[in-house]
Amino acid sequence: MIFSTEKTLDTSGLMCPEPVMMLHNAIRDIDVGTVLEVIATDPSTQRDIPKFCSFLGHELLRHEERDNKFYFYIQKQG
Repeated sequence: MIFSTEKTLDTSGLMCPEPVMMLHNAIRDIDVGTVLEVIATDPSTQRDIPKFCSFLGHELLRHEERDNKFYFYIQKQG
């Protein structure tokens, strides 16, 4: 299932901690309720991004792997 996203953050090729640092900035800059698609290639994002969402209270709608990339769909919470 692919979500309708309003913003995309492509961190392909970047390694920890850069994807999560960029995600932190992107989440800060979007409105509550917006769905952000994050694309990553670093396997550690499979652990780090769900923890980020849980810690900061954002909703991880879906996480999937396609074509050697990891896709995360995160809805910003208030």
